[in-house]
Amino acid sequence: MRIPSPCSTALLACAAMAAIAPAAHASEVRSTEVQSPALGRALTYNVYLPTGYAESPNVRYPVMYLLHGNDGARNDWAVKGKMQKTVDTLVANGDIPPAIYVMPDANTNWYVDLKEKMETAFLQDLMPHVEKTYRTINARNGRVIGGLSMGGYGALRMVLQYPEKFQAAALLSPAIYNPEPPADSSARHVKVFAEPNTSGAYSKTVWQQYNYPVLMDAFLAKGIKVPMYINSGDDDEFAIEAEATQLYSQLRKAKQPAELRIVNGKHEWMVWETTLGDSLKYVFSTVSRPQVGTTK
Repeated sequence: MRIPSPCSTALLACAAMAAIAPAAHASEVRSTEVQSPALGRALTYNVYLPTGYAESPNVRYPVMYLLHGNDGARNDWAVKGKMQKTVDTLVANGDIPPAIYVMPDANTNWYVDLKEKMETAFLQDLMPHVEKTYRTINARNGRVIGGLSMGGYGALRMVLQYPEKFQAAALLSPAIYNPEPPADSSARHVKVFAEPNTSGAYSKTVWQQYNYPVLMDAFLAKGIKVPMYINSGDDDEFAIEAEATQLYSQLRKAKQPAELRIVNGKHEWMVWETTLGDSLKYVFSTVSRPQVGTTK
C-alpha cells in the first residue's frame, strides 16, 4: 500500500475543499431606485456589485458614480459601454481594485438644479442612499465620479464644487463648451438652460452661470488636488477635443493633476467604450482599496 506524502495529502485536502466550497458570486448589475424628495419622484439607477460582494460582508469597497449623456439612461454604461466586462477584466488583471459603480438616470437634466433639482437629488438623496444601502467606503478617498458628454459636464461641476467629496474624476468627451455650446448641441434644445418663467428657450447667460469656468477660481482656492482624466475623439462633431484641451491646459497651469487623451473617433460609444478602461486605471490609482472591518 502506497502512503501519500504529507505534501500530496495537503494538496488532496485543498482540492477537496475547493470542490465543496461555494464559488464566489460573479459581478452583477442591478436596476433599482430611491425615492427622491428633491425630485418628488423615484430616482432610478443601476448598481454594479463586484465579484464576491455577497461572500464578503465585512468588506467595504470604493464607489464610482458614472453619469450618462444627454437623453441617455442608466443602462447605457452596461449595454452600450460594456462596463461590466471592462471592469471585471481590469479587476482580474489587478489593474483596478474591486469597486461598486452607481449609474443614475438623469434623462436630459444635465445634472443641475434647473428643469429638475437633479444636482440636489444626486447629492442629498442618491449618495446618502448608496452609502447606507451598499458597503461603500464613505470617505473622499473611496469615492470617484465620471461621465460622458452631458455626464462629463455634470461630473466636472461636481468635483469643482465639492472637491472634498471626490478623490478623482473621469471626463469622457465632456460637453463643457466655453463660452457657448455649438448650434447643434442638445444643451440649446432641452429647455434646461433657460431663463426662469420663460418658454424654455436657451439663454447664453444661464449657460454661462452654470458652466465650469465660474467655478474654477473657488475650486483652485481650496487647494485640494483632484486628478482628472479628460478625453475626446479627434473627429468629435461638437469639437470637444478643443474643449478638453482647454480644460486640461487650465488644470496643468494651476498644477492640478490631469491626463489628456485625444483618440481616434467621433462623439460616439466607440470612443467611450474603448477608453473607459484607461480612465478607470487613472482615477483609481489614488483611491483606497477595499477595507475589512471598517465602520465607514
